[in-house]
Formats: sequence, structure tokens, C-alpha cells
Amino acid sequence: MNDAIHMETTPPLEGLRIVELSSYVASPLCGLTLAQLGADVIRVEPIGGAADRRRWPLTDDGTSLYWAGLNQGKQALEVDLNTHRGRQLVTDLIVDSGADGGIVVTNSERWPQLGFEQLRRLRDDLIHVRLAGMDDGSPAVDYTVQARSGFPAITGPEGSETAVNHPLPAWDLLAGLYLTTGLLAAVARRRRSGEGAQVRVALENVALAASGYLGFLAQAQVAPRPPRRRDGNFVYGTFGHDFVTRDEQRVMIVTLTRRQWLDLVAVTGMGGRFASLEARTGARFDDEGDRYRYRHQLADEFSAWFARHDANDIAQRLGPTHVLWSFYATFADLAADDARLMREHPLFEPVDQVGVGCILAPGSPLEIDRSRRGPAPAPAIGQDTRRILTERLALSPSELHFLSAAGVVGTVESGPGT
Repeated sequence: MNDAIHMETTPPLEGLRIVELSSYVASPLCGLTLAQLGADVIRVEPIGGAADRRRWPLTDDGTSLYWAGLNQGKQALEVDLNTHRGRQLVTDLIVDSGADGGIVVTNSERWPQLGFEQLRRLRDDLIHVRLAGMDDGSPAVDYTVQARSGFPAITGPEGSETAVNHPLPAWDLLAGLYLTTGLLAAVARRRRSGEGAQVRVALENVALAASGYLGFLAQAQVAPRPPRRRDGNFVYGTFGHDFVTRDEQRVMIVTLTRRQWLDLVAVTGMGGRFASLEARTGARFDDEGDRYRYRHQLADEFSAWFARHDANDIAQRLGPTHVLWSFYATFADLAADDARLMREHPLFEPVDQVGVGCILAPGSPLEIDRSRRGPAPAPAIGQDTRRILTERLALSPSELHFLSAAGVVGTVESGPGT
């Protein structure tokens, strides 16, 4: 088993109360990040479970592994928000939740009663955190934002004219962390001044901001021709590329610094060849710009060397150097040999997940004082409904049964955790 670093001190957000009205990736990631830091996060979902409880990847019996990952350590309240009483229950939960409550995370404007203006009338220090699609409020998801971002035009193999979206929902993930940052900034201000806040993050703005921060939009304005093109697995602006070994493994090599470049040249014995190329072209390969300009010639030279050596030999040669390198792996490779890599990695621990069984799951990648919060199971549908309504809203058993019979909340008579 790995040597997991557990958070033994009081979690930094212990006592903070969050009500999450969300779905899919960005806003659930915000709730997950807060829960990993010790916040009390209640995810509200409709009767029978939210639509993203059935999102792929699934187990053979239809349990969503996606849900299990993004909802670790949360509590689940099953309630019909299409009913006035259901909305009132959630309103009460938000408004009457103590000094460290009154915080909502959402990606929906479907229920005006749960919007910022309405809730602020009931609690003037409300913190309302919302994910939007486009800046103008129109809907969008990561993959439609990707299409407008410019990145699909530079993703994929050289020479291709087909737009390529990335399978990683990068804007969702970044937006989730921006939501978290905005929420924590609002909490800090509230503790200082007593003021609430309306926090909003649009997926479109996350993508445009990232494009600007990285210089891509400035490049298009200042030097629009020639346009940035697809570069395959080359690393833009420096030397980096993938190579195939003699035993048909594939390895990614990157040299950002002069020292890394010189180490790679020394390991491969290419110094003489590159000195001759420098003499012919006037290039200086200790400059990463020139390494990028002549990337194809350099890659051709290195390809022959990598093709003559096995993966183990290459690993031994590169191990003591400053070169950045890694062999490619599939998700199946990462889970191979009874998930040995995950069993030995301190980020992972066993979790008994409802509907899945025992799996190795990641905890928080964030370390505080050399400790981190480990993983926790995601809740079953409505798992905490009874406890939340009785402990937080002081509903009686008869009131619970009436609400359940009326379909306002999920079944509360039986079941684990209810």
C-alpha cells in the first residue's frame, strides 16, 4: 500500500457550508475541491438522481464512474425543485445555515427563487457562485467553447485541415477552479466586512483569458501571418517531440533549457552532427528558438538514435540527466498489474464506492503543511436526505414522511445513510 499523506490538522474550510445546485464538470469540481478542503458540501439533485449520475464512463450495471469521481465526500439531498415546497426547503437550507453558510454554487438559472437577487433578500451576506456558458449568458459547454477558442485549429497532426477538439475538458476544469477561487475570495471579504457577493465565471471567458495569457491572441493581432499551424507532437517554441524505441515503445522528450539540451546531445552523442548543422545554417541550438526553427532536422537525427535503443536502455541513460522525458501510457497501462502504479502512488487510496465496489481513487492533489485530504465515496441518490432535513431544518418524522409521500423529497423511510 502507498504512503498516503493524510490531513491530520483541522481542515482549513471546516465549518463552511455549501449548497451545490449543479451538474456535469465545472461546478461539481468546485464543490469537490471545497469538500476536499473540509467544507460541508450538500449537492441537491432531483428525485431519482441528477442527469449526470448516468454519464459515461459507466460500470457494467450502469453506475457512473464520472459521478463517483467528481462527487467524492459530498452529501446528497434528493428533492423536487419543480415544486414550491421543494424550492422552499432548499431556500431554508441556504438561508438558515449559520455564519459560515449562505453559500450557493450553481450552473443553473432554472429556478428564479434560488437566484441571487431572491436569496439576497432573505440573507444579505449571501455568496452566490454561478457558472455561465457564454459571457452574454447564452448556453455553452466545454466542447462548444473549444470550437470557438482557436485551439482546435492548432491541435492534431501536421498538415491536417480538420478541426480537432481535445478530449480533456480543459475549460471546464479551469472554470471549476476559478469558481473555487472566486468563492474563497468572497468568503474572505465577507469575514472581513460582512458583505455578500455575486460571483460569476463564464466558460467562454476562461478560454479567451487563457488564450490571451499564453500570448496566442496577441500573436494573432501583432503578427497575423503566417498563422499558427498544427505542429503534431512538437512543443511550440522549443524542442520537444516523441520518438519510437527499438522495442516499439514511444517516448516524449522535451528540452526547455540549455542544460537539458546539452544533456540530451551528450546522451545521444549527437554533438558533432549538430555542430555541423549549426555551421551550415548559422543556427545556435543552445537557443530554444533555433531548436524550434530546426525541429524537423533535429527530430530526424534523434529518431535514428532512439530507434537503435530499447526502452529500458533509454530510461537508464536519461535517468541521471536533466532531460524531461516520459514513456507514453494508456489508461489501461496505468491500471495494469493490479493497479500497481496507483497502489504505490501516495495520491491514491482504496474507496468502497456504492454501485462500484472497492476502487483506488485519488484524493486532493493539494498539500497543506505536508498533508492532504484523502478520497471519500460519492453519495448514493438522496443518501443524506433524512439527516439533512432533520438536523439542519429540524423537520419531524411525520413531516418527512408527508414530503416523501407527496414526492417533494426522495424516499426517506429506509436505506443506508438516510
